[in-house]
Amino acid sequence: MIVQALTTSAAVAIAERRAGRPDAGIRSGRAHTLIERNVLALRTSNTISFLSGFVEPVIFLLAFGYGVGALVGTVSYAGIDASYAAFVAPALLAASAMNGAIFDSTFNVFFKMHFMRVYQAMMSTSLGPLDVALGEIGWAMIRGAAYAVGFLAVMTVAGLATTWWALLLIPAAMLIAFAFASIGMSLTSLMSSFQQLNWLQFVLLPLFLFSGTFFPITAYPEWLQVLVTMTPLWQAVALTRNLAFGVIDLSTLGHVLYFAAIAIVGLYATTRRLDALFLR
Repeated sequence: MIVQALTTSAAVAIAERRAGRPDAGIRSGRAHTLIERNVLALRTSNTISFLSGFVEPVIFLLAFGYGVGALVGTVSYAGIDASYAAFVAPALLAASAMNGAIFDSTFNVFFKMHFMRVYQAMMSTSLGPLDVALGEIGWAMIRGAAYAVGFLAVMTVAGLATTWWALLLIPAAMLIAFAFASIGMSLTSLMSSFQQLNWLQFVLLPLFLFSGTFFPITAYPEWLQVLVTMTPLWQAVALTRNLAFGVIDLSTLGHVLYFAAIAIVGLYATTRRLDALFLR
């Protein structure tokens, strides 16, 4: 009875704080509880999958940056001549942030949504759909930041981070993760079977290979270059390369605004979908 009374009192207090707010129906301000849950899950069962997201870009860096790089030699970027490893490294960081965010916001979210029914239980409490969206996307940002810190340390030890601007790779990875996670979660809310998630690889693999990750897109015909520059991974690669090489200009701001727009649209779409699925 005491526990029930305390729980009821806490729920009443939360409802009183939400009263009169324009977002009272979709947010309680407790998105952090989802992050706490993901931290507990990481400590018990998800550690290997989390660490794999850091190991994978390091393997690609060794295989392509130094293996293929020995054949390529130097590459010019924004008028700066650099080793092929230095050219590839920031792109791999961007791809790592994308992959981690997509994995969390698709496969993990789908399992919680349709098998564990975690979100149904959460939104029967004081949590709203915006809390759930912010919590899951916030966790993806933390994952992106962790990958960025680890990979930036590898870049620094290898002598591939040559400017203090490279420190901005960490918030850049968080922004990239936020954008991809918000879109990924909104798309996942539209899916009804695990088989539909296989379409992600159909999209992600070409993005990874042809978004300028391993070579400049100037190798493409001009019409194809225009299409590639519209893709989110190319925008992410261009942003991280600019920061890694200290090229700070209006194009860098453009990349940031691009991801900010995707993040806002994806967060709105995710909130609406969760509201429609579980609160109607």
